[in-house]
Amino acid sequence: MRCPFCGHEDTQVKDSRPSEDSSAIRRRRFCPACGQRFTTVERVQLRELTVIKGDGRRVPFDRDKLARSIRIALRKRPVDEDRIERIVNGIQRRLEGGGEAEITSKAIGEMVMETLKALDPVAYVRFASVYRNFREAKDFEDFIGSLEPGD
Repeated sequence: MRCPFCGHEDTQVKDSRPSEDSSAIRRRRFCPACGQRFTTVERVQLRELTVIKGDGRRVPFDRDKLARSIRIALRKRPVDEDRIERIVNGIQRRLEGGGEAEITSKAIGEMVMETLKALDPVAYVRFASVYRNFREAKDFEDFIGSLEPGD
């Protein structure tokens, strides 16, 4: 592993631990060249996923982008970081286990919507406002009006 500080090619692993849900391994590393310490996270990747965007472009699946969008929807909501990681891991596993190497961004968005709807109604509406491209207050009213009582 290359040192992110000085670029030295050979760093040393000082400590390895599984993540809380055992879906990743966190490694503390040390660079003998510059003395800096840093952490890496190693995850199993079952297959390379390609996302087909709305305009037809194909881009590699970006787990970090998925996690960022979920974190933005859940900002200042009573959901801890471990729960967010489990959500992201679960969605990624569903995508990788689905048997398809290519998946539409719409399908990913629907998975996130489904998950947030069950988790937090405010985050669900926040995510929907971006995902469904709300332009005015009436879009929010229509969306919220379409929710079933108790949703």
